[in-house]
Amino acid sequence: MTEKISNAGSGEERRLQENKMGVMPIPKLLFTMAVPAICSMTLQAVYNIVDSIFVAQISDRALTAVTLVFPIQMLVIAVGVGTGVGVNSLIARRLGEKRFDEANSAATHGFVLAFVNWLVFLIFTIFFSRMFYSAFSDSADLVDQAMAYSDIVTGVSLFIFLEMVCEKVLQATGNMVMPMISNMVGCVTNIILDPILIFGYFGFPAMGVRGAAIATVIGQFLGMLVIAGFLFLREHPVKISLRKFRFSKPILMDIYSVGFPSMLMQAIPSFVTVFLNAILIAFSETAVSVLGVYFRIQSFVFMPVFGLNQGSTPIMGYNYGAKNRERLMQTLKLCLMTAVVIMCIGVLIFQLFPGQIMSIFNPSEEMLQMGKTAMRLLSLCFIPAAFGIVFATLFQALGFGTYSLLMTLLRQLIVILPVAWILSRFIGVTGVWLAYPIAECFSLACAVFFFRRVYTRQIRTIPLKTDRAE
Repeated sequence: MTEKISNAGSGEERRLQENKMGVMPIPKLLFTMAVPAICSMTLQAVYNIVDSIFVAQISDRALTAVTLVFPIQMLVIAVGVGTGVGVNSLIARRLGEKRFDEANSAATHGFVLAFVNWLVFLIFTIFFSRMFYSAFSDSADLVDQAMAYSDIVTGVSLFIFLEMVCEKVLQATGNMVMPMISNMVGCVTNIILDPILIFGYFGFPAMGVRGAAIATVIGQFLGMLVIAGFLFLREHPVKISLRKFRFSKPILMDIYSVGFPSMLMQAIPSFVTVFLNAILIAFSETAVSVLGVYFRIQSFVFMPVFGLNQGSTPIMGYNYGAKNRERLMQTLKLCLMTAVVIMCIGVLIFQLFPGQIMSIFNPSEEMLQMGKTAMRLLSLCFIPAAFGIVFATLFQALGFGTYSLLMTLLRQLIVILPVAWILSRFIGVTGVWLAYPIAECFSLACAVFFFRRVYTRQIRTIPLKTDRAE
């Protein structure tokens, strides 16, 4: 009897979820879904920057060391988010199609894949990390500081992988609040522990960059406990069960048909950063630090847009699966307008207050002056990037992640690296900063082209409500 009641309750929750995703007015639905995700992603931006702010108080060299590790951290996030996006998209589509068993299996696969992803980075940490960082500098001190930070944040990355998968599973079912709470717990923990462990307060030894890494991992661990506990101890439309688990080739292919392009999309910036660091360090270590500062600060502009897209992904995926063209297109238009507004605000801030932005990191006079120019030029990419990000999210939600991948490849491999290298030979480090807006404008043209193909072949073929009524 208890089991029947439990099943009935679960079915009722599923019906409520279906009504929410398929019936609630889009502006209200997107607001309730996106605001927690925006808060969560903004907190993630704080995560990205807080270590650097405190580490910068040690020295410019310590900041450079952390900046050298940043591409690997980006790669960790790329693999975790890419897997999570594939899981999220598959769950949302299966819920829209009312294929609940396959939604459960997708969630379970995502949880197991988190462990697989961590093992890959553990192997890198043990066997290859010193070789990687030594390729950028002959300074033993710089390499040692990079290793001290990297050994912890990449070697103990299991918690962030588990947290991201649990987050994507809940977001696919419409729960955007718990991911926000989880990120808040991790962020607050990191902020509190950073100065204590870096500088040695309250009887703790001063551990420098190693202390920053430990604070980050403890924050990730507590955030993971919060969201995993909620996922496993409460009733949800989707359940994770490891009993008799076996990998399913069709489900893996479904996850990574969307997730792998998304993974590459997010991983490519980390590879690009590696090569840009190689270009910049030929000019000075300061140029590398400036790029690192930009990546952390720009996340406060980009992360709200990514949060908006996290909120819209299950809505678009569900309504595409449910064959509701009106709601799908209404969500897309509202996302585009909101993203452009956010990016316009970001451009104004970077254009008007570049010195104040740089001053957060206790810069030298050389770093301050170089940073002012960099912030103004780099921020020109924000507005065209808004369109590219939203269209890429649409492609992922509909299961066409390959288009998102092609946009990223064209923008960040075929355009940005050659442009940065060529311009740096003629106008110095300024050429590297200009490469970003040039690449984003090219990406915008590609996004429009791919959207027209998807709309003509997939979206426009869905009958409107008036057509179905007839």
